[in-house]
This record gives sequence, structure tokens and C-alpha cells, in this order.
Amino acid sequence: MQSYTLTSARDREVFDRALDEPILVTRSPNERYVVMSAGTYKKLIDRLTELEDCVWGQTAKIAMEDSQLVGEEKFTLALQDLANGET
Repeated sequence: MQSYTLTSARDREVFDRALDEPILVTRSPNERYVVMSAGTYKKLIDRLTELEDCVWGQTAKIAMEDSQLVGEEKFTLALQDLANGET
């Protein structure tokens, strides 16, 4: 990723370059901004969403594996037993 100062980033050529690859804009001495095309940004967001979905899916899978859920039928029978005074 090429780097430009904030002053030089005002040049149209820098923004044209951002259509091909993201550019880093610095304001001495810190990195301040990244400029990229809308297409690149959309791909980045789409990939981030995909990765988040994977994480949530793995989290749900682990939760189900670690779950102590007994299922509807067993739960209903346990409630009936309690209602009938059986333990």
C-alpha cells in the first residue's frame, strides 16, 4: 500500500490510484486515513460479514454442543411429573 501525506493526497492522481489499490494518507507523523475505491470497500465489508457469520455459526455450534437442553418431549414429561407430584 502506497503512502501519501495529507497535502499530496489532495492531488487527483492519488485518488485515481486508489481505484487500483488502497492508499494510506498520513498526517505527520501518524497514519490517518485509508482511501480505497467503493468496489474494494464493498468487497471488504462483504468479507467481514462472511467472517462474522462464520464466527456466529461456530459460537452457536459450540453452545449447542455444550448445552444441557433435554428436548421438548423430555421437558414436557418432566413438567407433567412435577404437576402430578412425582419427582
